[in-house]
Order: sequence, then structure tokens, then C-alpha cells
Amino acid sequence: MNLEKVVFGFFVLLAATLNFGFFIGDISNPDLHNVYELFAAVVVSLIATVLKFGDRTQIGAVHLATSLVADLQLIAAAIAWTYATNISTEGLTPAATASVVSLSGGALFANVVSVVLLVVETVSYHRR
Repeated sequence: MNLEKVVFGFFVLLAATLNFGFFIGDISNPDLHNVYELFAAVVVSLIATVLKFGDRTQIGAVHLATSLVADLQLIAAAIAWTYATNISTEGLTPAATASVVSLSGGALFANVVSVVLLVVETVSYHRR
């Protein structure tokens, strides 16, 4: 068993599941979307991105691209949440919550693509 592959797979799946946990629920109800779960999704997604550096294969490049897209979407969601709660006079309105959740939904889609790539790569792996 390759420990590096286990750690890589762990963080890819953890990023996807944390993002899913934040995303699920009524899109405009802020009570159903925990800010700490969004923070954890951002941190784990960034760790997964760092782990994807160094793979010089074509599938590695696509893995990195999907991770960068997820990072961008999640960071934008975190900025939108921070703006709504700390800067905006209206606070975390249903519209602001919908924007944050929509951005995390884009990241979730990128994470799903990454997980599919991981599964395809694992299935097509040949022992040498």
C-alpha cells in the first residue's frame, strides 16, 4: 500500500465531503450552512491542492486544475460570507446566503470531477 496515495485520496475525498456538507440544505437559509464547515472546506481544499503539485502526468494536471477551481470558488464563497456578516449593513440575508452556497456548489462540482478522476486513475492502475 502506498501511503502517499492514501493521504492524497483522503484529502481529495475529505474536501469533497466537507464541501457537500456545507452545500446541502435550503440555499437561502443561513442556519443550515455552518461557517466553520465552509472554513474547513477551504483549508482541506487548499491542502488537497498542495498535494496535487508535482504530478507531471496529464491526469495530474487535470487534478490540479479541478482543485484550483474548487479553491477559487470556496475562497470566493468565504469572502462573500465575510462581506455579508462583517461589512454589509444588511447582514447575512437569504440572497447573500444563496450566493455563498451557489459558489460552494461550483466548488462541489469541481470536487466531484476530481473524485471521478481519482476513481478512474485507481481503476486503470496496473501493477508493475
